[in-house]
Amino acid sequence: MAKNKPRNRSRHKHYKVPEPGTSPGLYAIDENALEPIITLHTYNDKSYKKEELKNINNIDKLTENKDFYYWFDIKGLADPSIFETLYAKLNISRLVLEDITSSYQRPKLDEYDNDEYVFAVSRHLYINDESDLCNEQISFVLTSKCLITFQENYEDCFNPVRKRLEVGKGNIRIGGHSYLMYAMMDAIVDNYFTLLNYWGEELDAIEDRLFDNPDKRIMYDTQGIKRSLITIRKVAWPERDKLNDIIRSDSNLISDLTKTYMKDAYDHCIQIIDFIESLKEIASANIDMNLSIISNRMNEIMKVLTIISSIFIPLTFIAGIYGMNFSREDPTTGKILTDNMPELYAEHGYLYTWLVMLVIAIIQIIYFWRRGWFK
Repeated sequence: MAKNKPRNRSRHKHYKVPEPGTSPGLYAIDENALEPIITLHTYNDKSYKKEELKNINNIDKLTENKDFYYWFDIKGLADPSIFETLYAKLNISRLVLEDITSSYQRPKLDEYDNDEYVFAVSRHLYINDESDLCNEQISFVLTSKCLITFQENYEDCFNPVRKRLEVGKGNIRIGGHSYLMYAMMDAIVDNYFTLLNYWGEELDAIEDRLFDNPDKRIMYDTQGIKRSLITIRKVAWPERDKLNDIIRSDSNLISDLTKTYMKDAYDHCIQIIDFIESLKEIASANIDMNLSIISNRMNEIMKVLTIISSIFIPLTFIAGIYGMNFSREDPTTGKILTDNMPELYAEHGYLYTWLVMLVIAIIQIIYFWRRGWFK
């Protein structure tokens, strides 16, 4: 890690955005987009099968059997033929395809064409190996025949859901496509708790460092965490609104069972927002405490310097007077001057001067000590 690099930074991505005035619905594939990996999960209450696909050109035929549920997991957005197939075979609006490829969308829910399909967006947050906070878009297209998910990269954020599908316990295989979408959204929301717990432990460690050995990196690390908290707050608020929209939706594609469980995810989202605000207050308190400690340390230094200066001021005054070296002999007449500065040539003047200066210094030290300046 670089010497001055703050931990837990939010990584800012530069997305390809349409040119001003471009017609809506024209999606653009980012030049850095990854080649797609397409996985089809076919399941019902009795069986589960996973297979890799080269394309989804036959998506309408693959989903003909109504005895099964289908989940198309697409990672990587570099192949435009996928989106053309969705437009031609499933009649997915080009506005939706534009939102999928424009991966800077905020969490939202859109319903289209009389329950023909539902489009939703979530944001997946995770910390990479360089301790940077990554913010990736997850897109959902829910139809009566299948659920299609899109990810920008190959990060496996749905592994817990996939394991539940393999085991087949609970409602995951019988709840339908909308319940599977809920399970994925709930996994994304639960991951926010993991991040917040991680940052909470980091803030506790920073607080311990404040008392043990404060340094300037504390400010950098705390500010990095605070910036990450702002990022997750920007995600959590619209995520809460999206979950509320799903609960209140009249779409037949979203079952009552899904809405019931979605209320639990909604409650989790509210808890996350409260958690974020608490951690932000702790981060701000750590920053204020760090500044106070630095200020107190500076005051202690200034107090020591003031004491030293106060002790040496009268000593410097005495040394200055007797260091003027007045002439003992009149240069014009050669007469010895006895009234010019008699102490200057006293037999024990050097010793007397030192005794006076030492007594003054001791008196000052005793005075400062009684006033509590040395505590």
